Amino acid sequence: MTPDENDFWFLPLGGTGEIGMNMNLYGHDGQWLMVDCGVTFDKEMAPTATGERSHIQMADPQFIASRKQLLAGLVITHAHEDHIGAVPYLWKQLRCPIYTTKFTAEILRRKLVEVGLDHKVPVHIVEKGGIRTIGPFEVEWIGLTHSIPDPYALLISTPVGKVFHTADWKLDASPVVGERFDPAWYQDLALRGIDAMVCDSTNATVSGHSATEASLYKGLKQHIEAAPARVIVACFGSNIARLHTLARIAEETGRHIGLLGRSLINMMSAARAADVWQYGKTLVEPAHLSYLPRESVLLVATGSQGEPRTALNRLSNHSFRDLALEPGDTVIFSSKMIPGNEDAIESMIKRLKVLQVTVITADESEVPIHASGHPAADELALMYGWVQPDCTIPVHGEAVHLKTNGEIAKSVGVPKQLIGENGDLYMIAPIKGIRRQRVETGRLGLDDKRKLFKLET
Repeated sequence: MTPDENDFWFLPLGGTGEIGMNMNLYGHDGQWLMVDCGVTFDKEMAPTATGERSHIQMADPQFIASRKQLLAGLVITHAHEDHIGAVPYLWKQLRCPIYTTKFTAEILRRKLVEVGLDHKVPVHIVEKGGIRTIGPFEVEWIGLTHSIPDPYALLISTPVGKVFHTADWKLDASPVVGERFDPAWYQDLALRGIDAMVCDSTNATVSGHSATEASLYKGLKQHIEAAPARVIVACFGSNIARLHTLARIAEETGRHIGLLGRSLINMMSAARAADVWQYGKTLVEPAHLSYLPRESVLLVATGSQGEPRTALNRLSNHSFRDLALEPGDTVIFSSKMIPGNEDAIESMIKRLKVLQVTVITADESEVPIHASGHPAADELALMYGWVQPDCTIPVHGEAVHLKTNGEIAKSVGVPKQLIGENGDLYMIAPIKGIRRQRVETGRLGLDDKRKLFKLET
């Protein structure tokens, strides 16, 4: 199955009909372009037929790995795990150049070092607004806002069609880190004639408009000021903007700020290396935290989803090496509960309350303390209205999210909605349509020795 010079195809191998492990292919004139290569985390870890389990999972790249000589390149849109996390494990099967921007490249570099691939993978850093020719594809990086530094959408152009690939996004007028979005960026796309918009569907079922990142300052400061002792804020470590806000609050409230959790510390280090972290507050080393007066400490911790090995979970179990929670301390969840994690989070909260720790969640707080990084319904409608694509291809969501995304696009005048799933071949040119299940898809697991194995479907 190879596209000719008249074809422009979209083929998702992961991330369509599910949330996580994004892996997308575009085909034209005998070659393919991959966009994103991520992982997902299976909480259940159901055993395979051979009894093997895997917490880290990724899309099986067999279709394109068997045609790697036709793979022109891999573009990484941003540094979230569900878009970048599989690269260290799958690159040897792909053997293609990688294109991304500065902060994302720094995160990728660190991942490649961990698996012994440093200096072995050709990574090309693209400047903001850059345009690269990758095989028969012209790729332009379009700025947007999301919950991590350096996020980009892509305009992918061929002689027979143009696609606006949004990746993850929101319309944040006050993102704290990075530039606010500009409607003119997207209205200009309408003038170029977009054949298809491949669009994030994660929050399509959520009405209204997502909160701005800057709007959280007031609520977080209110809770932190009211806390009589130590404060621990649980949030996603990749949200450097949230860390900026918390560093500002620490300075204004006279608290020392510290980070708990390897992934959080690594993300901060990468932000500094990429000149994304510009806040002057010095971070306290974890080993020093127990020596500081409790009322002078503000900590940011990994583990908002109740993951077993994370800092907050270990604190709730009294098994964190450098610190123990005490009655009167406060834990603030500046995060949302991801479906599937309810039991783990609720169990952790129960343990925290047994320790006589005050727990504040985003759902219970009367003031906003968390903002999603994905577009709600009103944002989707605005973007479709600005870009005016000929059709929409909803991705990055389960079936209900894809369907709702398509309905929103139709309501604002997008003529065609192509709703499918992994393995479907979406035809953008010469005609628009879907050929169902043209490619076999599946998942790979990663064992304790970082070896890949095929998971039963």
